[in-house]
Amino acid sequence: MRRFLIRVATLAAAATTLAVPAVPTTAAAAQELSFRPLQYNTNGYNWGGYAATGSGFTSVSATWTEPRATCNSTNDLYAPWVGIDGYGSSTVEQTGVATDCSSGSPVDQAWYEMYPANPVYLSLSSYPVSAGDVISASVTYAGSNKYTLKLTDSTRGWTYTTSKSLTAKRTSAEVIIESPTGAYPNFGTLSFSSATVNGKSLGSFAPTALDPSSGGTYEARTSGLGSSGTSFTDTFLHE
Repeated sequence: MRRFLIRVATLAAAATTLAVPAVPTTAAAAQELSFRPLQYNTNGYNWGGYAATGSGFTSVSATWTEPRATCNSTNDLYAPWVGIDGYGSSTVEQTGVATDCSSGSPVDQAWYEMYPANPVYLSLSSYPVSAGDVISASVTYAGSNKYTLKLTDSTRGWTYTTSKSLTAKRTSAEVIIESPTGAYPNFGTLSFSSATVNGKSLGSFAPTALDPSSGGTYEARTSGLGSSGTSFTDTFLHE
């Protein structure tokens, strides 16, 4: 996923744009922009949430309830996700749910990405997601450069699991919200829970807290970790 606030125009030549109807069935998320690190930050930029750093990361997982977003503009696009790498390295192994406003209304769609490969959006008909759904996501290193990415919508009763290969450093693990366009819809407050890294609480790794910002204005605020070290919130402030 992208780290710095780079607007849609920056990626226009490299990304394919697909029209999404107001009530989509199987089309991929409209802007199909990669959630990927273009540069590496320590101050958030278009990332919010927590990044644990070190070495030898083998798993990350978290659960959240998909918020009901309100679009401020057709440029709004964001996703909560979990992943390994990306914070100071040139790969990301990640999965989550994107909310895309390019049609004028929010469209929620499950996806995964093994950057530098392009994101893969799951079928809206086979893997539907709506506001209020309880989502659990995990990325696990299986050895020999192989990763298992798993996304579950327990409200609708589906689970998607895929195994992919990628040579990566495994030097960070994240529970994140991110906007590839640098423009967040109003998602209210998103609560992450059961956030673990390598089977331990996210907080046990003294992770770096990130608040996304644009032009010096904070777009969301990341709370402190709960007493168990496995929960926190991101609250929308500004597009």
